[in-house]
Amino acid sequence: MATTTSAVGDAEVAALKTVALQGGFAEPVKVSCSVLGDRLDASSQTASRRLQRLEEAGLVEREVVSDGQWVSITGDGEHRLRAEYADYRRIFEGGSGVSLEGAVTSGMGEGRHYISLPGYVEQFVERLDYEPFHGTLNVDLTDESVRARAGLDSVDGVPIDGWEGEERTYGPATCYRASVETADGEVSDPCHVIVPERTHHDERQLEVIAPVKLRDELALADGDTVTVRIVEAGRAYDATGTGGQDGGETA
Repeated sequence: MATTTSAVGDAEVAALKTVALQGGFAEPVKVSCSVLGDRLDASSQTASRRLQRLEEAGLVEREVVSDGQWVSITGDGEHRLRAEYADYRRIFEGGSGVSLEGAVTSGMGEGRHYISLPGYVEQFVERLDYEPFHGTLNVDLTDESVRARAGLDSVDGVPIDGWEGEERTYGPATCYRASVETADGEVSDPCHVIVPERTHHDERQLEVIAPVKLRDELALADGDTVTVRIVEAGRAYDATGTGGQDGGETA
């Protein structure tokens, strides 16, 4: 996603916001470049170029007609605006975080393998102050939470560098300080949401690591609901989801 949106600046985001305010999230909206230009304090030609850049970046879809164009905001466009929203929350509310809801999934055991690799373990111990249990707690997010996950873009995470093994290269990841709470109020802390730069998971999958086996610590089973509180600068925002433990943690 970063490669497609890197050329989009504040001016284009302002145009994206204007389209959203006209209803572009729900359905295609008719946009006149002259009217859009007036709202952006720009010429109609400039407004047209901004829409074109948004389309090239995959943030909107357009259909040009004789008296204007129909514009709709894509999923990537919504993700970009939600990230902007999270930044404003950080400014005005003094913190940053997201609320995520999901359903239980069981992983395929990959968490056990990657979390236990020495190139990662050394960094976890140094940067997170603990060695994670060899497995991840998985949360399958709802549609609403997939969109809300964009708020992570405004949270300062802990970088985990990529490294080279004997046979292959392992990619970097980012860890976000968190705690996990059950529906009964049981809490496990510290934990971290881990987001690999390269993963076969889509945005629906959330993975959490901790120094303990979270399934045992919190008596979790598939289908149980958990709250993941993403923490930054001394402030926590809770994220309700349904937690499942990666298959690598079941042994």
